[in-house]
Amino acid sequence: MAMFDDVRRGGAPAEPVYSPIARFLHWLVVALVGVMALTGVLMVYRGKDLNIWDALTNNLYSTHKALGLVVLAVVVIRLVYRLFAGRPDDEPSLTPFQKIASHTVHWALYGLLIAIPIGGWLGVSLFPALDVFGLFQLPALASPDKALSEQVLWVHGLAAYLLLGLIAIHIGAALYHHFVRRDGVLARMMPGRKRDI
Repeated sequence: MAMFDDVRRGGAPAEPVYSPIARFLHWLVVALVGVMALTGVLMVYRGKDLNIWDALTNNLYSTHKALGLVVLAVVVIRLVYRLFAGRPDDEPSLTPFQKIASHTVHWALYGLLIAIPIGGWLGVSLFPALDVFGLFQLPALASPDKALSEQVLWVHGLAAYLLLGLIAIHIGAALYHHFVRRDGVLARMMPGRKRDI
């Protein structure tokens, strides 16, 4: 199955858009990262800043750990799908600089979306804090080393903020293309698009 379909805008020639599978995976990652960011901020605030270790704090940490694994799995699936199914050609009106910037940001997003969950998993392995909702334990990636875990989790948090910065750039670029350049960049990933027959 091709990773993209055609969409026709206002009688213009058909433009390639990402397939429903690619769009679903994209927006699923968006939703998951949103929840991950929220739980990450809340759990650190309650557990580290306020030193409140109750059921809510534990559930926030468990949610963050469990969703981290889901994000990792979905991003790997999305990346494999992209590598095998291909992607639409770049929007024709993009300048060479815009193409390079777009590809760089996209691959940096993929890299961080894989590295951050693995870093978090390594950090909780080193701590160790592998319990998830009292239901199961994550497999340990390393032997306990609390001092090292603090360093790894600090890098994990820093990388998460870097990810949020890249996401802001990504969103800003998409809105710029939609409202200023008025090209088809954003439309290629919007839900509900299908082949114009």
